Amino acid sequence: MKTSASPRFPSFFTVAFFLLFSLSFSETRNFLPRGSSLSVEDDSDILTSLDQTFTCGFYGMGDNACWFSIWFTNSKERTVVWMANRDRPVNGQGSRISLRPDGAMVLTDVDDSTIWETNTTSTDVSRAELLDTGNLVLKDTRGKILWQSFDFPTDTLLPNQFFTKSTKLISRLGRGMYSSGYFNFFFDNNNVLTLMYDGPDISSIYWPDSDFGVFGSHRTNYNSSRVAVFDEMGNFLSSDELQFSASDMGFGIIRRLTMDYDGNLRLYSLNNETGLWVTTWEAMLEQCKVHGICGRNAICVYTPKPKCSCPPGYEVTDPGNWHKGCKPKFNQTCSQELTFVQVGQVDFYGFDLNYTQSISRDTCSKFCLEDCRCVAFSYRLSGDGRCYIKSALFNGYKSPNFPGSIYLKVPASVGRYESAILSGTNPICGSNDSTIMMGLPSMYDTISKKVKWAYLYWLSNLITEDGEAQESELTRFVRVLKRKIDCREESWIEEIVDQRLNGEYSRRQVMKIVEVGICCVEEDRDQRPTMDSVVQALLECEDESKIHSPYAQ
Repeated sequence: MKTSASPRFPSFFTVAFFLLFSLSFSETRNFLPRGSSLSVEDDSDILTSLDQTFTCGFYGMGDNACWFSIWFTNSKERTVVWMANRDRPVNGQGSRISLRPDGAMVLTDVDDSTIWETNTTSTDVSRAELLDTGNLVLKDTRGKILWQSFDFPTDTLLPNQFFTKSTKLISRLGRGMYSSGYFNFFFDNNNVLTLMYDGPDISSIYWPDSDFGVFGSHRTNYNSSRVAVFDEMGNFLSSDELQFSASDMGFGIIRRLTMDYDGNLRLYSLNNETGLWVTTWEAMLEQCKVHGICGRNAICVYTPKPKCSCPPGYEVTDPGNWHKGCKPKFNQTCSQELTFVQVGQVDFYGFDLNYTQSISRDTCSKFCLEDCRCVAFSYRLSGDGRCYIKSALFNGYKSPNFPGSIYLKVPASVGRYESAILSGTNPICGSNDSTIMMGLPSMYDTISKKVKWAYLYWLSNLITEDGEAQESELTRFVRVLKRKIDCREESWIEEIVDQRLNGEYSRRQVMKIVEVGICCVEEDRDQRPTMDSVVQALLECEDESKIHSPYAQ
């Protein structure tokens, strides 16, 4: 009995081994053989790179919008780096990506219509393979690459992926939206890497800064090869002499360079412990200088986060979409009585009807009044009077570094400018939860009987103390204060300022400090301001000279 049964055991273990190996292989396969396909309905129908860094398959939002994509396997939130059909999503049922016998990789929708395909028919394609670099390639039997996703980037560039004159990065349309947006990164016809806003109404280059020019931005346009790449250490090098490095430069870090939907080009590094991305370089240090970010007639201001605001006499066109900008609340004709409203430290880039140097502001305003096409003029005091007559108002921004003002041409009935900061939403006012609690229990040391008072000390105290009760109080306080600011209430200012100041303080500076504090405790860390934007916001009211005193006559 023993001798007859013993031969069966090796056979059983051999079969079990091959079954386990086969299952493991199928779960982590990195290639798709010719004549096979991946289904949108099977979540396990994916390709994963051998080092587990990248995954390729269908990424969906709901049942009716799916994209054939490549994403980082280990990021906390799925970070997509490439899409085949970003502007033509397929159905969540019945769709399929196939490597056909003729060598073409084809994406079909539920009705079997072709949505996307490679130009590899009649070639010796043997398989599709997802490499450790994040590159999806089609190879022949000898391993030669016949097609690769690296030649067709969407909004992201990966290490060792060449960026050439025939490629560009196009941002997403917005948060949670994957269709093509308005911001582009590409080599222009002058051989220079450029950031451009390409919106429904206008196209405008905003990087490198036109005020400095190509050579002033440490670039050159004499090299026509138009090629760029960044390596695994985080070093970027371009034929136009653009060079930059990640702040955490070194090996062993997963990186990506992304054209973000807010118009900024950023280099990111993945924190392996948290799965979150950290910004290690960005092109635009002043976010408000990104063109098109706030739409026509709107002004980008720091609060300290960049926000959009309408100038006097204008109102937001669509509170849910600032790309549509602001619309005038008046009908303007050349025959009516007109005046100018000054908006300090604000400029609108481009659309100059005329530029004149070394003239007075009064002469500049006269030029605008006499030209019916003029909607505003910009006047700069940078050593000599510079006058720019504007035919349209796009790319508006406020900066403490801008040495001039914009003068809006409006009917005489329109009031003068107030520096109100709009959030782009309709605030809901009149809530019962409208009292700001002062003298919090944590402001008193009950053991030593010492009162902890300081200028706006309650805010830092709320931020730094631990405990669930304190966190709950901070959340409630921020919610109430946000509503009061949105509703333009100001009675709370007297309640929160240290009484030892005896009413001698700048209301605008108090507002700014509070806004900075609120932004710094945003629940979403990605929404918290950078130190650069905080500095920009505080500099705007650094020279504030209007001191409020409740005792003034």
